[in-house]
Amino acid sequence: MLNIDNELRTSEKANFGLPEKIKSLPTNPGVYIYKNDKGKIIYIGKAINLRNRVRSYFQSGKNFDAKTKSLVNQISDLEFIVTNTEAEALILEDTLIKEHKPRYNILLRDDKTYPYIRITNEEFPRIFPTRKIVRDGSKYFGPYTDVKNMKRILRVVQSIFRIRTCKLKLTEDSIQRGKFKLCLDYQIKKCDGPCEAKIVLDEYLSNVYNAIQVINGKTIEVEKNLLRKMETLAEELKFEQAAYFRNQYLLLRDYSANQRIVTLEKIDRDVFAIAKEGDFICSLVLKIREGKLIGKRHFFLENDSNIPENKILQLTLERWYLESEFIPDEIFLPFEPVDKEFIEMYLKEKKGRNVSIQIPKVGDKKKIVQLAFENAQAQLKEYLLATSKKDSELPKKILQMQKDLGLPKPPRKIECFDNSHIQGSELVSSLVVFKDAKPLKSEYRKFKIKTVGKNDDFAAMKESVQRRYKRLLEEGKELPDLVIIDGGKGQLNIALEVFRELKIENKVPLISIAKRLEEIFSPFRDEPLMLARSSVTLQLVQQIRDETHRFAIAYHRKLRKKRTIDSKLLQIKGVGPKTMQKLLIAFGSITEIRRKKVEEISGIVGKSKAQLIVAALKGIEKRD
Repeated sequence: MLNIDNELRTSEKANFGLPEKIKSLPTNPGVYIYKNDKGKIIYIGKAINLRNRVRSYFQSGKNFDAKTKSLVNQISDLEFIVTNTEAEALILEDTLIKEHKPRYNILLRDDKTYPYIRITNEEFPRIFPTRKIVRDGSKYFGPYTDVKNMKRILRVVQSIFRIRTCKLKLTEDSIQRGKFKLCLDYQIKKCDGPCEAKIVLDEYLSNVYNAIQVINGKTIEVEKNLLRKMETLAEELKFEQAAYFRNQYLLLRDYSANQRIVTLEKIDRDVFAIAKEGDFICSLVLKIREGKLIGKRHFFLENDSNIPENKILQLTLERWYLESEFIPDEIFLPFEPVDKEFIEMYLKEKKGRNVSIQIPKVGDKKKIVQLAFENAQAQLKEYLLATSKKDSELPKKILQMQKDLGLPKPPRKIECFDNSHIQGSELVSSLVVFKDAKPLKSEYRKFKIKTVGKNDDFAAMKESVQRRYKRLLEEGKELPDLVIIDGGKGQLNIALEVFRELKIENKVPLISIAKRLEEIFSPFRDEPLMLARSSVTLQLVQQIRDETHRFAIAYHRKLRKKRTIDSKLLQIKGVGPKTMQKLLIAFGSITEIRRKKVEEISGIVGKSKAQLIVAALKGIEKRD
């Protein structure tokens, strides 16, 4: 263990520079990036004070969950980016996580893609629904989990404020030059005709502003303004214009009256809650504007029941206020999040003044938090019901496999292992994953065997199985419904030994398939299972086994090809390890070097060496 001021600790893998980097971190807000010993980004976080936040990961005696413990043991290096404010840190963190998708970052997800309402960044803005966000200065409201409610809002806004729906590029100059003509929308009173200056720009923008207020649930001020305009015009005997504003007022009042009132206080609040059931978690926010419930938003986490609820609440707050344009005056929480100070500072910066964050204990405010919790529970039950329906609609071959193999539940997620080597060299293992009888290639894994120096299939199988499921357990991730080993009884027993060491032998069913007679072995059967050649279960097992074998062979060929190329290049006179390193630094990989011309390579190693390298690589390519 490395110690820093007797307070910090890091893994034995940490490079020499990590403690010094931690000591020299600035106290500014910013983003920190953790990397493993291979230089791969494994976690991205943000902080008000970079030094304090990073040091907290390495304090002795700190009580971490299993996932964080695993993360700390993997940290070998760190980078950081200083930002001017907490808001910049949160936005940068979100951008980097979306780009790099680090293994240890927790990702909240929706059960579908929800639409937004878009206000375009034009001289005469348009308002319409969209599922695509374009960063051109447009404003977005949502996302809306209740699509019917969103459409209702748009209908109300359109009928009251008559915002244009055409795609004409309207400007005051183009309108003055008479480039456009009125369409049917003007005739049927769905548009006020800005294209022929039937409404001036200031009035049109006032309508857009009022529409935004209504979308945000802020109707009281708009109702007062419409009523005031109606009364003023009536006093001036402009009855036709007064009637226009009267109709707007009555439509808006009717819309507002139909919204659910949850509090008599005319205040804007967001109310958060978290519900859990087994390995499933739902976090939810209720949007209350001027005392009325105008909408809600929820997020899901699966198979992460070990993550503390205050951390999930923190992530929900951050995700919601990154997406939301509107910041309310008050926020109600069921308990305190991990970093309340960061949220308070971020919201203050975004809103321009303090936002009251409360944890109600009694009374009407507590009832509102309870309402949010009941909504979260209902949303989670609906999600679990939908999931169970999906189970009933599983492919028949999955249900048949459950029956034939005597499995406790349908094997929706199946993992399979295979080894590959040539005369004991470049010993590798592969893992493929099938979900609902289809390959899930994003979860395929390759293992370069580290502890076996000779042709030992049993030892190689033991290492790959152990590495796979030890990591899944450390990270608190989902275990498969079935594991298949390519091999006979011997390989099966090796895998079973690992399962017993990890205490998962009763949690994950395990079988193997022997190639000679296509026998299926199980730890709990004395005799192998012999299925008919026409059996859909046997055919699926064979398909998965063959895909695992193909993947192992492909990985093995890649390693062998790389070794051949390296060997061929190093045989060229004047091309040694240093030259190879220069080329790899310049071009990134052997594949990229093979694509380069003599002129490009000569800038790194000189023309004569470049010619020899290109010729050698072409010779290898022809043989391939």
